[in-house]
Amino acid sequence: MAGHSQFKNIMHRKGKQDAQRAKIFSKLSREITVAAKAGLPDPSANARLRLAIQNARAESMPKDNIERAIKKAQGNEGESFDNVRYEGYGPGGVAVIVEALTDNRNRTASNVRSLFTKYGGNMGESGSVSFMFSRVGEIIYLKAKASADAMLEAAIDAGADDAASEDVHTITCTFESIGEVSAALAAKFGDAESVKIVWKPNVMSPLDFEKAETLMKLVDALDEDDDVQVVFSNADIPDDVMEKLNA
Repeated sequence: MAGHSQFKNIMHRKGKQDAQRAKIFSKLSREITVAAKAGLPDPSANARLRLAIQNARAESMPKDNIERAIKKAQGNEGESFDNVRYEGYGPGGVAVIVEALTDNRNRTASNVRSLFTKYGGNMGESGSVSFMFSRVGEIIYLKAKASADAMLEAAIDAGADDAASEDVHTITCTFESIGEVSAALAAKFGDAESVKIVWKPNVMSPLDFEKAETLMKLVDALDEDDDVQVVFSNADIPDDVMEKLNA
């Protein structure tokens, strides 16, 4: 019976991983379609589409899926999606920004608001927490791609503001220049692991284990919503607390 139980647990985990991967692909496809509709369907002439495709490739999204998402935009198929941003405070007063692509603003706003409430937070007005963040471009490379000095030099030459090397190389630039900077770095080091526009916190909010655990539940629940694309926060979670959360 123990072996049978172990097999079922493995299958359950694999099923969960497959479901998460399918959800990731769905969100990436939506971003590609919206980007292609917003501009030209040619990534060389559409910076947003180029970034969306790069991130899809970083997640090992099949080429057929990418092409299908672009064709959907060319054929003007499917729903029309709006970019929306929600802001609020999570457990422990942590600032949270939620970016979504939705075909029904009322549905998405209601879902996001209910999740904030469920996990001890509250959704605020637009601008209620974004003033605590800077909107920047973030480019990630694996450390095997280059030394820290080589990456920093290349990043500065490309027009980036900074490059930090810890577990990975993290290059930051203005969000307006992310297309140019990422293209210059790709010409030198190949495709990045990810190229994204992010909300980088200017002030951090420390959390203890209990509040951090509740925040993770909020973030996971938001990620599960089909309309939500990405979630940012200014949570400062100590390493020992994070180890407990991942145990």
